[in-house]
Amino acid sequence: MLKLLLFAAIIAFFNYPSKTLAHEHVHGVQPLSKIDILSTTLALHKKASIKVSPALLGLKNEDTEWVTVELQSPHPSPDDWIGIFSPANFNASATCEEVGNTRVQQPFICTAPIKYQYANYSNSDYTKTGRSTLKFQLINQRADFSFALFSGGLSSPKLVALSNTISFANPKAPVYPRLALGETWDVMTVTWTSGYDIDEAVPFVEWGLPGAATMRSPAGTLTFTRNQMCAAPARTVGWRDPGFIHTSFLKDLWPNTVYSYRMGHILSNGSYIWSKMYKFKSAPFPGQSSLQRVVIFGDMGKAERDGSNEYADYQPGSLNTTDQLANDIDNIDAIFLIGDMPYANGYISQWDQYTAQVEPLASAVPFMVASGNHERDSPNSGSFYDTDDSGGECGVPAETIFYVPAKNRAKFWYSADYGMFHFCIADTEHDWRAGTEQYKFLEECLASANRHKQPWLIFAGHRPLGYSSNSWFGLEGSFEEPMGRDDLQKLWQKYKVDIAFWGHVHNYERVCPIYQNQCVNKEKSHYSGVVNGTIHVVAGGGGSHLSQFSTLKTVWSIYQDYDFGFTKLTAYNHSSLLFEYKKSSDGKVYDSFTISRDYKDVLACVHDGCEATTWAT
Repeated sequence: MLKLLLFAAIIAFFNYPSKTLAHEHVHGVQPLSKIDILSTTLALHKKASIKVSPALLGLKNEDTEWVTVELQSPHPSPDDWIGIFSPANFNASATCEEVGNTRVQQPFICTAPIKYQYANYSNSDYTKTGRSTLKFQLINQRADFSFALFSGGLSSPKLVALSNTISFANPKAPVYPRLALGETWDVMTVTWTSGYDIDEAVPFVEWGLPGAATMRSPAGTLTFTRNQMCAAPARTVGWRDPGFIHTSFLKDLWPNTVYSYRMGHILSNGSYIWSKMYKFKSAPFPGQSSLQRVVIFGDMGKAERDGSNEYADYQPGSLNTTDQLANDIDNIDAIFLIGDMPYANGYISQWDQYTAQVEPLASAVPFMVASGNHERDSPNSGSFYDTDDSGGECGVPAETIFYVPAKNRAKFWYSADYGMFHFCIADTEHDWRAGTEQYKFLEECLASANRHKQPWLIFAGHRPLGYSSNSWFGLEGSFEEPMGRDDLQKLWQKYKVDIAFWGHVHNYERVCPIYQNQCVNKEKSHYSGVVNGTIHVVAGGGGSHLSQFSTLKTVWSIYQDYDFGFTKLTAYNHSSLLFEYKKSSDGKVYDSFTISRDYKDVLACVHDGCEATTWAT
């Protein structure tokens, strides 16, 4: 009966008006963009079948489960593929109006699948036998699922068979918590996703010291709609309802204290829906001297453990990075991901996949993010770069799904304190030059650092506004983002920024302490006393495809690595800082340096960074 209903739904497409989109939904770095779903034709075959089990998932409150897909085709081909759709009924006539199709008498599907896999992925004999068994990992995404067998490859899909529908026991359950630092040191924010709007259930966080009485903090609820997307595919084939995003503020925390927490919803009938139990350690008091460890990297990407959605090996390192950090999470106090998170590029379902991937990290330590080109850039949307790298998202999913302590989350610049660290996070997708709103903020952020209490001053942003030996920067001859350091280097020098971190370039590079293109310190592994300049680090090897270095050798480059990895800062006290670069493949240290100094060294006069003095008595 279910198959007949789905068949009838698809037949209804025949007379629906449509027009060709000229592949405007194709964005090469997103695997789902390779599927021309609007060109789908109907080719259901009585002898083709696809069956999925188990039918009901999450019976023990699991947020993710593996399912088995058994398929059979009378005419197997190497380019046959399985698409997973959610919601299961993918006859979305209303969404076709947004797509704007005017083709006549052509069945089509308006929404891309949430993931796909070739039918012969785990069975090389598929083309001979017409039978295959595949394993898929599904996450709870607020709706049911159906599986479809297509022939014709990704460019000319032909719908051959439809599966039974499967679902999670509670598809609306609260899932995938994301911790973030609040505007003050004694606040931790918890953001999560659910299927409950505020008229259905009241969201909150129950938290407290382990074994002690708990308290409850209310949560605000946000979402975003298709018409808040700026362009295709986010407005068209990539759109999927994001559910509801809740954020709660846990206040008046004791410093360096472990708390347990769980998300909850009170339904209208008085019953409760609970998440799993989690724990975190609160931030130290600003200036407090204790062991403090922060991980920083960019360009993470998203990958699937079931091997689905693979395209040109685009994001092979993201799971390695995730797993290395998860294995060492007890030795990490905070993570800063400086832009380019899932590379959803307008396929909204991928944000759920990404929050599920980073849950072991983001649920345990503050997971601070920055805006990258693949989150923000969209033509005529106010981004500094007039490109379509976000696939029409124009920053809306990123700024809704993740919390940052910015005054205006659409302007993704902010400051953050963690013990002896003071962070100034730039939004490189908005103008940063002198005279702009962001430049004024960045100077205020740097000037607000009390170097007596917070000696370690860190600047970070997505695009390299400092130095990078990347190949395309080498061709331009600037070894930076155009206009990048023209104005900002004055601030870095004046306020004696210790390290500036960048992503966007998918490799690792460490630069000498530098000012105005000149190394100002000859040391390479141990800096003591007055450093005189800022150390620049490109840490964009979080998981996305790697970037080549320029063949031109730069005099200021100390260490380069064409591999996936991340950096880690360890502050032992006010005078000792350890920097490490680790590969995602094995978690071992491949580059490091230390900084040792006293407070008087921070105050010392350096070129273009001297305080005014007078001989008056």
